[in-house]
Amino acid sequence: MCPHVAAGKTVVVVALGSAQTLSWAATYYLPAILAEAIAADLALSPSTVFAAFSAALLVIAALAPTAGRLIDRHGGRNLLLASNLLLAVGLTGLGLVGDFLGLLAAWILLGVGMAFGLYDAAFTTLSRLYGSAARPAITGVTLVAGFASTVGWPVSAALLAEFGWRETCFAWAATQLVLALPFNFCVPRAGPPLPPPVATGGPQPSARSDRVAMWLLAAVFAMLGFVATGMASHLPRLLEATGASPTAAVAAGALIGPAQVAARLLEFGLLRRLHPLVCARLATALHPLGTLAFPLVGAAAAPAFALLHGGGNGLMTIAKGTLPLALFGPAGYGRRLGLISAPGSLAQAASPLIFGLLVDRYGALSFALSAGLNVLAFSLLFAPAITRRRS
Repeated sequence: MCPHVAAGKTVVVVALGSAQTLSWAATYYLPAILAEAIAADLALSPSTVFAAFSAALLVIAALAPTAGRLIDRHGGRNLLLASNLLLAVGLTGLGLVGDFLGLLAAWILLGVGMAFGLYDAAFTTLSRLYGSAARPAITGVTLVAGFASTVGWPVSAALLAEFGWRETCFAWAATQLVLALPFNFCVPRAGPPLPPPVATGGPQPSARSDRVAMWLLAAVFAMLGFVATGMASHLPRLLEATGASPTAAVAAGALIGPAQVAARLLEFGLLRRLHPLVCARLATALHPLGTLAFPLVGAAAAPAFALLHGGGNGLMTIAKGTLPLALFGPAGYGRRLGLISAPGSLAQAASPLIFGLLVDRYGALSFALSAGLNVLAFSLLFAPAITRRRS
């Protein structure tokens, strides 16, 4: 058990990042491995299983502002611990279901745990602990948790092959209690709620300007979340539509995880002196640059695209936590982040279905939509309501 009252920032970052790795692996990355087995056992289609997972994403969107407000007021430690208990119960319930209604109920409960325990909750917790100096801690947590799919997919696949999908759910439930819960005990209790910033002279942003900037960020994160989830769900098929072989498509897709981690290392080092707005612009630009390679060299561009797309994803995960902190400050950060993130969760819930239909009909031309959304997000990051707050 970690002595949370004495835990330094490095200990908190490593422990919280480790808990995030386990929670992401046990939830977000679970359906990709178990969906077909669950569908076969319950006599459902895989798309029906993913529909239940989408319900969890809708729950996250609904609860994100509430979770943020709770952490703003009381700190994040207790909510993170509660999330581990909810995820353990939800995963146990998932392993016991016998029909679609049970499956849906289990994923709704898991959605509550995800809303209280994944990145947004972790970022807000760090903001409450470290204020405006939370950026390196946020980057560190995403760096550790960047290995969630690297850990989760092979472990889930091995457990599925050896024991079955129900036992896999029970095993992940156990990790929440035995590992993730103690890791989150390392998070210190937060002090009193942070006061709003004091004006220091010069023109101050109005409440309307605040709202406009928040909605612009929400639109940016929603578009990028839609693209990221669509790529995660359908990238191998998309790459095959460009002419890549199935083996080459899978090999290229495997580069995304390392690219995300490499980009986060870069942000932690060379890019940490740059304003998060600059990093966010860079993150939105990498995916369209990757898609431009396909008209030039065809299927051979798949590895380059995967590296650029993964790098953009890695940077944007950090920007989602650090950019609102830099633009609005730590006071009320959790509520703001919850409101900004909610449209993105809705977009992510719809993305697998919509992108799947596009790939079925248009094949590789679907890259035009993903690149276009990134270009639009890039342009919104130059809007006056955002650039004025940077200064």
